[in-house]
Amino acid sequence: MKLIEEVTDILSHLYEHGWDERNGGNLSYIAKEEEVAEVCSLDSNLRAFVYPDCDLSSLVGKYFVITGTGKYFKNCEKDPETNLGIVRVEDAHTLRLLWGYKTGGSPTSEAPTHLLCHAKRLAQDPAHRVVMHCHPTNLIAMTHVVPLDSARFTEILWKMQTESIVVFPEGVAVLPWMLCGGTEIGLATAEKMDSYRSVVWAQHGLFCTGRDLDEAYGLIETIEKAAEIYMLIADKKILQSISNDNLKDIAKAFRLEYRKGIID
Repeated sequence: MKLIEEVTDILSHLYEHGWDERNGGNLSYIAKEEEVAEVCSLDSNLRAFVYPDCDLSSLVGKYFVITGTGKYFKNCEKDPETNLGIVRVEDAHTLRLLWGYKTGGSPTSEAPTHLLCHAKRLAQDPAHRVVMHCHPTNLIAMTHVVPLDSARFTEILWKMQTESIVVFPEGVAVLPWMLCGGTEIGLATAEKMDSYRSVVWAQHGLFCTGRDLDEAYGLIETIEKAAEIYMLIADKKILQSISNDNLKDIAKAFRLEYRKGIID
């Protein structure tokens, strides 16, 4: 089951980094019909999950692998059928379970946020497939000491290392603390996904998206590395750093369409 192996491999890496402690974090992946067919029957109908407050109309007919609620990433590789599920979007508010959650589980409580983000990203990029949520230590620490402003966060992260603006030229969006697992934070996150691939939840974590598992995972790695550098040097005297002009030189060399209004 190549599909399940690829997903559980990424989940194991996230756990080993310490970014998804206990049952923290979740992942969803748009699977192709042929990928799903290698795992289970497309006609399976184990049970349904209804989200009356979410409009999933644009996702009808799509298949998703979604981590289960309360499940630990460290257990997914050895027992994927208990900790993961494969669902199909049946209508604007309903998911049908084809495989997984075998002990009676259900999709992560943040499934509405994931699905709304998928809908937004697909409208911007038809090749989009992945949403990952995790709790990167240094990025969360930043939300305690840096004003919760998207432009300020972006500028800091871009200037920590040369590759930052290359990997996320659109920057990062930042949301203030909000109660997780509900429709409000899901809608707020999805709104940011109109023009960002990454959304920081203050004092909580990070949502990243991508065209495949590697792209989304690499985005998390790069953002967290930049945050780690910042937290290592924030209380020290800075003798030299990457300037606005340096960032513009990088953008020119890599032909990047970076977010304007931050370093201009």
